[in-house]
Amino acid sequence: MSTPYQIKIEEYNYSLPDDRIAKFPLEQRHLSKLLYLNEGAISEKSFSQIPQLLPSDSLLVFNETKVIQARLLFKKATGASIEIFCLEPIRPVNDFQLAFQQNPPVVWKCLVGNAKRWKSGNLESVLLINGVEVKLTAKKETQLSDSFLISFSWKPEGILFSEILEASGLIPLPPYLHREPVASDKERYQTVYARFDGSVAAPTAGLHFTDTILQQLLQRGVQSKKVTLHVGAGTFKPVSSETIQDHEMHTEKVVVAKTVLKSLLKQIGNPVIPVGTTSMRTIESLFWMALKIKLRLTSKFVVNQWDPYELDIPYNFSSREALTLLIEILEQNKVDELKGETRLMIAPGYRFRLATGLITNFHQPKSTLLLLVSALIGDKWKEAYDFALKNQFRFLSYGDSCLFLP
Repeated sequence: MSTPYQIKIEEYNYSLPDDRIAKFPLEQRHLSKLLYLNEGAISEKSFSQIPQLLPSDSLLVFNETKVIQARLLFKKATGASIEIFCLEPIRPVNDFQLAFQQNPPVVWKCLVGNAKRWKSGNLESVLLINGVEVKLTAKKETQLSDSFLISFSWKPEGILFSEILEASGLIPLPPYLHREPVASDKERYQTVYARFDGSVAAPTAGLHFTDTILQQLLQRGVQSKKVTLHVGAGTFKPVSSETIQDHEMHTEKVVVAKTVLKSLLKQIGNPVIPVGTTSMRTIESLFWMALKIKLRLTSKFVVNQWDPYELDIPYNFSSREALTLLIEILEQNKVDELKGETRLMIAPGYRFRLATGLITNFHQPKSTLLLLVSALIGDKWKEAYDFALKNQFRFLSYGDSCLFLP
């Protein structure tokens, strides 16, 4: 596979006027515009038409992660405002689902806004949870290169951390919206099928789906399966280096059920269409996880940023063999789901192993997400984005959608 290290990110830049960034969602999710690219031809549709546009033998892969109210605001006695942005759990457990069920104390990796004003001492705030006054304390434990380890404790101690976030946290809207969250964001910056807490950004391609559209897909015979990738703050990080070799992808946790692996195996040769770049990176990571275990490089389910471009693939090691190997490992270990981590970067030159198409939103200039789109549809992305700008499409998280069937 050709290496993408020397790709200049400026080649993935385009002019995005601020008024084309959707600051709020449409009143009805499914009425967004849909840019439809089918075998090179570009046209404008409505997202409500997607059940008819998808091949009836398709398998859709959704990401059922749920956005957490990750932003906690504190005020110091001096009046300074400090924001703590919870990224991922560290202690007593690093599993997201278990972490939300913990009593104090808990330690999370966090970003800290206005950190220069928090030189010493603890931060405190008082919350009201089910009529009970709760005192929340944040203590700075360790400074990391790009974040902090923050210990949270609270009294009374019978309350769970999930209740703390629910009562006092704010939805972490993308910074490019340049606004604070409003009440409706709690519902609208969440997919209708969101299930597992853990993301600090929504898998936005899924925001367009309604229960009605999901039912229509079922009626047409389109299959759907769900995976989990907890979206980290790195999703908003533009590539700031001249070439992409100096850009560091953040680690994100993935969970894939054995039943999903079996469905993907059965679907080989037919369309597999991830809903969003997170679902795409999850299913594509499966091949590389299996390959690394096959090569005895690791016994863990983990993918590094450059694995696809640096690993030698044995002759005849196929997607079928990869999925079969993963299923065998889960069955040998008597577990029903694969839990792993991925830093996979999909960039031009990448060869897709499972995905054959993509449903996605429009992405920021100079972003790794745009590199992923280009890896799938080549330079056609420029024509597609130009078409969208000329035809009043809305961009980014709350914007319109694309269906790419190259």
